[in-house]
Amino acid sequence: MKKIVITLMIGCLAGFAAYAQDSGKEDLKKSGQDIKQAGKDTGHATKNAAKGVKKGTKKGVHKAAKGTEKAADKVKEKTQ
Repeated sequence: MKKIVITLMIGCLAGFAAYAQDSGKEDLKKSGQDIKQAGKDTGHATKNAAKGVKKGTKKGVHKAAKGTEKAADKVKEKTQ
């Protein structure tokens, strides 16, 4: 009977130690997944920011072109 109890106790301790090791592996895996997701989120934010820059640049170019066209019209009127 003593041998059975001792065997069960050792088995429980070994199982607990194995669980603790698995927990560490799971923590590392979860942190890796979190880092991967953070990278994806950063990529999405960069993409959206780039779209905003593109839109703003396009708007500025069009505004400058209109100003240039207006100035060219004034010069044309003065030379006639």
